[in-house]
Amino acid sequence: MLAGDADRERAVGVLKDAFAEGRLTQGEYEDRVGLAYRARTYAELDALTADIPVPEPVVPLPTAPPARWAYAPPARRTNSYAIASLVCGVGGLAVGVTAVPAIVLGHMARRRIRETGEDGDGLAVAGLVLGYTVTALIAAVIALIVVAVAVTPGS
Repeated sequence: MLAGDADRERAVGVLKDAFAEGRLTQGEYEDRVGLAYRARTYAELDALTADIPVPEPVVPLPTAPPARWAYAPPARRTNSYAIASLVCGVGGLAVGVTAVPAIVLGHMARRRIRETGEDGDGLAVAGLVLGYTVTALIAAVIALIVVAVAVTPGS
C-alpha cells in the first residue's frame, strides 16, 4: 500500500525520538530519515522503524480540578417558550391579542424550566408580567366602556 506524506512524517518523528533517546547514532538517523522521505510504501517505512521499540501510552492520573477552570462551561440552552412568551408580551402592548398567549407560554416555560434546568426564567416572568398587565388594561378599558354605555342617558 502506498504511503503518503503524513505517513513519512510520522516515521521521521519515530526516528527523531529514537535518536533523541540515544537508540540511533547520527549516521543511522540521517540514513534512515533520507530513506523515509524516499519511501513509497508502508512496508518500506515499517522496515525503517521495526527495530525501534514503541513506547507504552502514558495514562494520566486523575487530578483534582483546578481552582478556576481554564475553559468556560458549555452555555445552557434558553427555553424557547420563554422567548415566545416575552415576544408575545411585547406584541401585546401593540396588538393586545397576544397577551393571552404570553400568559400561557410564560406558565409553560416556567414549568419546563423547573423540569429541565434551562435558562430563560427571567424572560418567562417578563412575558407573564406583560401578558397580565395588557390583559388587565384591556379588561379595564372594556369595563369603562360598559360603564359609560350603562350611564349614558337614553340607552
